[in-house]
Amino acid sequence: MVPSRSSIHSILVVLLLSPFIVSLPIRDRFLNCLSKYSVTSFPFSTVLYTPQNSSFTSVLQSSAQNLRFTSPSVPKPEFIFTPLQESHIQAAVICSKQLGIHLRVRSGGHDFEGLSYVSEIEKPFIVVDLAKLRSISVDVKHNRAWVQVGATNGELHYRISEKSKTHGFPAGTCTSVGMGGHISGGAYGAMLRKYGLGADNVVDAHLIDVHGRLLNRKLMGEDLLWAIRGGAGGSFGIVTAWKVKLVPVPSIVTVFTVTKTLEKGATKILYRWQEIADKLDEDLFIRVRIQTANVTSQGKRTIATSYNSLFLGDASRLLQILQHSFPDLGLTRQDCIETNWINSTVYLAGFSNNTPPEVFLQRTNLLRTYFKGKSDYAKEPIPEKALEGLWEKLFEVESPAVVFTLYGGVMSQISESQTPFPHRKGTKFMILYYTGWQDAKENVAKHIDWTRMVYNYMTPYVSKNPREAYVNYRDLDLGMNNNSNASFVEASLFGTKYFKDNFYRLVHVKTKVDPDNFFRHEQCIPPLPLHMR
Repeated sequence: MVPSRSSIHSILVVLLLSPFIVSLPIRDRFLNCLSKYSVTSFPFSTVLYTPQNSSFTSVLQSSAQNLRFTSPSVPKPEFIFTPLQESHIQAAVICSKQLGIHLRVRSGGHDFEGLSYVSEIEKPFIVVDLAKLRSISVDVKHNRAWVQVGATNGELHYRISEKSKTHGFPAGTCTSVGMGGHISGGAYGAMLRKYGLGADNVVDAHLIDVHGRLLNRKLMGEDLLWAIRGGAGGSFGIVTAWKVKLVPVPSIVTVFTVTKTLEKGATKILYRWQEIADKLDEDLFIRVRIQTANVTSQGKRTIATSYNSLFLGDASRLLQILQHSFPDLGLTRQDCIETNWINSTVYLAGFSNNTPPEVFLQRTNLLRTYFKGKSDYAKEPIPEKALEGLWEKLFEVESPAVVFTLYGGVMSQISESQTPFPHRKGTKFMILYYTGWQDAKENVAKHIDWTRMVYNYMTPYVSKNPREAYVNYRDLDLGMNNNSNASFVEASLFGTKYFKDNFYRLVHVKTKVDPDNFFRHEQCIPPLPLHMR
């Protein structure tokens, strides 16, 4: 059959126009695609920001919590998409996949290495920022709440307290962290010894998969639900909401902070804390923040160890417990502040006394700075001599911090494999090494080298085979995927540190739900290579 003159003309027009179609900017192709796949008509250009938009930088930096990743030299996205509802995200996934656009997903921007809004391994890339998905629905009668992932930890605390003074949720003490990444990585907080992690108290979720489908627990299945409750964000799909179990809290709780310097026996007291910490009453949480401090006007420095605590009960019972199990601390009634649970979360977040909990609605992060962090888990007490060596390391930089967070209690009773978060029985405490600075002109390498030096120094005193790490204290020093073809062997180097043997189950889930590794980043869970499937 000979083509007609009109059909030949049509083919020529398409061929002539196709370069212009292909050469359309990514933004325009993405917007065209969104309109095609959106269930309703919506002006998507109003929620998409390119570097040409005057508000691009402010949107990009709005929840970039580590200022290291806001410098001009750091790769920037082609645009930022700020969806208002789940159907917008579904369309964004479909269109990113069709157009071959690499995406990163951000809820609160607290990733230690900025992976939710920076891509060092693939360009161009876009950021899907979920900050506008902030709905929270609290059902006190059934002890449940639905929280969208753009809401912060503090907002969830506040909305629970509006409905009840005797309900809470066992998530972190940093109240500006977004609920998406927070629960995805485990979400530990001041009630972990009583109720476990935030991820341990998830009963359902909404997730958009690689095909753009919106799934709940029934549709996604138990394997995928298991993976997203501690297997870290950015590997399996985009979680848009969690259904969480609320836990009972007493009408009166007690908080305190007691500081001991070297001159007041800090080293011996900290050694004693290590010996008994994981055996303390499960109603009691104590973390120890270790920093340098000036003791004279001439600037002589010392080490200050601050014992920061929440007790689920009144001060008299707390004093009885510590007098019996940890008298070395010397806690007095004057040190104790009796309050309710919501006000205790304000206190533990570091806000000044008498700050109202409404401050959580401002989504303020008191710790927004330039920083580098690393983590460890201790199975045995660190000897006093080793602690003295650590103090010498702390004196080498201006603003160092080491934080010991005690485990034990319920955490020791939950199986390592119940969720991907494996740091359970046998863990005495978690360690965070941290150095922060405020001046963009500071020598970044000096600070990063310090954390690595301290980490190396601590090698003999922490977990081994593997040396464990907390995935929400993301650390690219542990290894990284170099490109979109994530290597199973390379990923196992950091994956087993974060997840121990759960890493291998996570890989099988990934292979099943995202075999082509669409959802990926520098430390994503990889799918199995083809020859191993």
